[in-house]
Amino acid sequence: MLTISNEANIQTVITTFEVTPGTCEDLFEELSAACREVISKQPGYIASALHINDARTRIANYSQWENRQDFLAMLRSDEMRERNRRINELCKNFAPVMYDVSVCFS
Repeated sequence: MLTISNEANIQTVITTFEVTPGTCEDLFEELSAACREVISKQPGYIASALHINDARTRIANYSQWENRQDFLAMLRSDEMRERNRRINELCKNFAPVMYDVSVCFS
């Protein structure tokens, strides 16, 4: 389960994908399959969520990992390197960025 807390000792990764409305669903399906079939089975994986903006020009993936090394190991796996090549073909660009939750407001 996703936990947004500055007290949790976890690695948060937010990846944004710039797409066109014509490729949005294809990329969403590819990302969903990658999460379901590969990413969620990797050591250190906690949870993730996919978001699509109203204009269907951006997809965001919010994921959490036990630590930075687990996320990087997943990216470097042969399976994800192959999938990321397909993902790259379906979007204009994408950028995973690692974050630490600094403060939470509720």
